[in-house]
Amino acid sequence: MQEALRADSNAAISLIGIDLSLGRGVSRVHILKDITLNIGRGEAVGLVGPSGSGKSTLLMVMAGLERADTGTVTVAGERLAALDEDALAVFRGRNVGIVFQSFHLIPTMTALENVAVPLEFAGARDANERAARELAAMSLGDRLHHYPAQLSGGEQQRVALARALVADPAILLADEPTGNLDEATGAEIIELLFANHRQRRTTLALVTHDAALAARCDRVVKLRSGRLESGQYQTAAI
Repeated sequence: MQEALRADSNAAISLIGIDLSLGRGVSRVHILKDITLNIGRGEAVGLVGPSGSGKSTLLMVMAGLERADTGTVTVAGERLAALDEDALAVFRGRNVGIVFQSFHLIPTMTALENVAVPLEFAGARDANERAARELAAMSLGDRLHHYPAQLSGGEQQRVALARALVADPAILLADEPTGNLDEATGAEIIELLFANHRQRRTTLALVTHDAALAARCDRVVKLRSGRLESGQYQTAAI
């Protein structure tokens, strides 16, 4: 624990003594149990474990989308417990990009509008121009005005990745980003994910069931029944 505490100020993501339960009454379930984890700036970490082990919930704690019951969550130097929901949303928009398995695109918005959303939320005047450039970098320059329903699954995930990266966040969180894609399309998304990680020097936390994919990361962190089995204390920076 002393090592973890010393690493806290230098880590891109630092979780110390995290416990989290979800649900109420008899249905309440203890999801995360005494998690201490530091992820270095520029590091890529694969989060693996059986279904129900708490991987996705841990990622949501890193994003501030779930609040821990106890413990300290520090992301990009900011203690998330000190932020109210509005401040947390602003912080997340500036510092954290998130890619979900199910894309989470807004169906009534075009690809361009979906990618521009975080920039518009941040008050950027050139939101559409930057969104168009990001989509072009994802080979979607001819799909700017298509709605999600008009795009293939791979194209939708490219839009989602563009949206996660358009604000140049220091941290990228990906939750089973290829889970709804066929093998070939998933491989293309992963190549884009890691290429952008290298080029932008982002910190990457990747939840996956794929051991080979996790092995591409700098470090693999294993969870079982809400506890870390290995990989918890090391930090590495590029």
